[in-house]
Amino acid sequence: MRCFHLTVAYDGTEFFGWQWQPDRRTIQGALEEAIRRVTSEKLRVVGSGRTDAGVHAYGQAVSFTSSTRLEADVLLRALNANLPYDVRIVNLTEAASDFCAMRKSIGKRYRYVIHNAPIPDVFSRKRVWFVYDHLDVDAMCEAAGGLVGRHDFKTYETSGSPRVGTCRTIRDLTIRREPQDRIVMEFEADGFLYNMVRNLVGTLVQVGKGKESVGWPEEILAARDRRLAGPTAPPQGLYLLRVFFPMPDQ
Repeated sequence: MRCFHLTVAYDGTEFFGWQWQPDRRTIQGALEEAIRRVTSEKLRVVGSGRTDAGVHAYGQAVSFTSSTRLEADVLLRALNANLPYDVRIVNLTEAASDFCAMRKSIGKRYRYVIHNAPIPDVFSRKRVWFVYDHLDVDAMCEAAGGLVGRHDFKTYETSGSPRVGTCRTIRDLTIRREPQDRIVMEFEADGFLYNMVRNLVGTLVQVGKGKESVGWPEEILAARDRRLAGPTAPPQGLYLLRVFFPMPDQ
């Protein structure tokens, strides 16, 4: 058997998330159906993590094992030819036999995009979160600084997918205002809890609106109580940018 490592991009608008569901359109299901058509094998692919309905990805990591004899470049073209228009494999390589996109991951980077203007952009409504109130990006950046580093992020975890531990290390958290009234937020960490990014975004937006102080997002960490944080930002503004793995010699 051979093991393959895929980097997958998708528009999550018309999917019910990553994980396979009966009678539902999912990214995992689309990939497994393409593999079945190309290799005649019915198998399960493993993603680095689950993305919710409406969430997008530039660089989701996926792995699977197969007995196919096709070369990697041929397999890449064949799978893409059998995938729906809103999913594409952007890279496919043969990996070590023990590679697993979920277990081997050592970090991820996400982007969240907000359209901050008086009037929504009708053409990007499925790609951004529209926020009418003017956001103070400087205040949001100051508040974000208190979240960088290793903390217990239980306050920012939505119930429904509990983890054994809730401590994570945010390695980088940047917020910037870009042209066309876009605010772009990027989060990089060694791992994320369920809805952690969207809950952090919703909390930082409360600071940007002036409804909470810049110290509030850090202060509520100690409570470990989701009810104290801001609302969960909607899924359509979230993008999985990259999944990190150890270097081959590590």
